[in-house]
Amino acid sequence: MSTDDIGADAGGAEAVPAPEAPYPAPDLTREYRTADITVQWYASRCIHSGYCARALHAVFDPRRRPWIDPTAASPDDIATTVLRCPSGALHFVRHDAGAQEQPDRPTTLTPIRNGPLYARGDIEIRALDGSVLRRDTRVSLCRCALSRQVPFCDNSCRTSNWREPVGAQNGPNGTPDPAPPINDRR
Repeated sequence: MSTDDIGADAGGAEAVPAPEAPYPAPDLTREYRTADITVQWYASRCIHSGYCARALHAVFDPRRRPWIDPTAASPDDIATTVLRCPSGALHFVRHDAGAQEQPDRPTTLTPIRNGPLYARGDIEIRALDGSVLRRDTRVSLCRCALSRQVPFCDNSCRTSNWREPVGAQNGPNGTPDPAPPINDRR
């Protein structure tokens, strides 16, 4: 069975990422290649925010197998869409003259109402023993403490209907900060 036949929650088969990947990781599920761009999918990182399918459905269609078709849009459009993925489940490697992904500067942490903490930048997450758990440009971190992949979000906040404490996103003056424009969080 190919990883395209396995649900995203299953994690798919193991594969070794391309050596030119900026932060190679052993949990790569599948690569989708053209002459100009490779889209890398890490199924176990996906929190189903849906940015990819909403922004570029011709390329990212969860109901189609294979669900990613990098021939259906330009490499620039694909790269722009992949960079919106908050969990780092999607990455790309350009084989044309297009720009490779660069970490955001400065690194930012953005809490999502009743959801994860989105981190963007040059991110290195370490275990208690100091070993590197993940180095990436985008990760979604658990805030509900229910994830089976702590410190990473696995969408347990959504499936358990977790709610953050009242005022948890209040700004320094005690007034609520506006929620980020995420349409799939309660």
